[in-house]
Amino acid sequence: MSQEDERLQRAFLARVIEPGDEACGRWLRAVGAAEAVRRLVAGGEQPRGVTDKRWAGLRARAERADPERDLAVAREAGTRFVCPGDPEWPAQLDDLGDTRPTGLWVRGRPSLRIWALRSVAVVGARACTEYGAHVAATLGAGLAERGWVVVSGGAYGVDGAAHRGALGAGGATVAVLACGVDRPYPRGHTELISRIAEQGLVVGELPPGDHPTPSRFILRNRVIAALTRGTVVVEAAYRSGALVTARAAQRLGRFAMGVPGPVTSGLSAGVHELLRGEAVLVTDAADVTELVGDIGELAPDRRGPVLPRDLLDPGAGRVLAALPARGPAEAEEIAREAGTTTDDAVGRLYELRSLGYVERHGDGWKLTRQATISVRDDHRGC
Repeated sequence: MSQEDERLQRAFLARVIEPGDEACGRWLRAVGAAEAVRRLVAGGEQPRGVTDKRWAGLRARAERADPERDLAVAREAGTRFVCPGDPEWPAQLDDLGDTRPTGLWVRGRPSLRIWALRSVAVVGARACTEYGAHVAATLGAGLAERGWVVVSGGAYGVDGAAHRGALGAGGATVAVLACGVDRPYPRGHTELISRIAEQGLVVGELPPGDHPTPSRFILRNRVIAALTRGTVVVEAAYRSGALVTARAAQRLGRFAMGVPGPVTSGLSAGVHELLRGEAVLVTDAADVTELVGDIGELAPDRRGPVLPRDLLDPGAGRVLAALPARGPAEAEEIAREAGTTTDDAVGRLYELRSLGYVERHGDGWKLTRQATISVRDDHRGC
């Protein structure tokens, strides 16, 4: 059987079988696309685990299926149908096993397989806060600038912000929809999704014209998780679909990451719950790429500002720390507090005087105003 025959049969099955149908997926893997189509059209042994009522419903759908028309409509909309065996098929989707998509409708010019090799999902709450939108957009832009493809669901809130961040940085982004790719949803994102199709890719399991349902949104998330090397969740309540994506990523052996938020926000609760498990806390694109990237893609060291006293020799630093905050002290007392000899302490004190940290008062030594301010700054950092 040719690959084009396989494509036609899988386009037929995409119209009949719901995304993520495990029983039908197991059946399809066992008998093959051609036999599955034959049984749906002509009648035959139904899949194990599928009731008579459900089988009748599948056969009724099969009577109305017209794969030639679906493929023609897709071509007119600049969409292609990619299925297992095609050079463009992302092999990581095979990790989904019996819930692997029958095929994917792809709108846009780049190769889905190539883009998926270096991609990260950024997902989260639809009704996100300004903080969530800012973090998602910054992550999208940062990942794009580092050569990563940003994958999300095209929804309001975090999804849209992540897509816009990547687009604004002139980078690559993929929207995975829970409906036909010729019918952008939500409608308020029609312009955004069209822009993604021009600059990136719009992908979906459902054939042209199909509409989204609550279950299709949830099942769509497994595709986002499987396509990418890892999933970052930015704001999510306890029952958020974004957590479904992250947990699917964990089951598939991908990285699950979360951006922390205010403990007073219900939209941070789901992320914090995820982080109490095996998810990794991240705060920016550098953290993400260090985790999911290749060897050498390291995040910068995280530390506070370098203060002038940080540059002192350790011995001089101990002598400086031994001086009292107020009033002078004699060299012997300072040496005792610093754990060194009097001669060494005197030498260090003259060194510190040349740097402006101490001054001589008769037989004693005292901190200068500069040193006092430096000590206060050190304490503020604690």
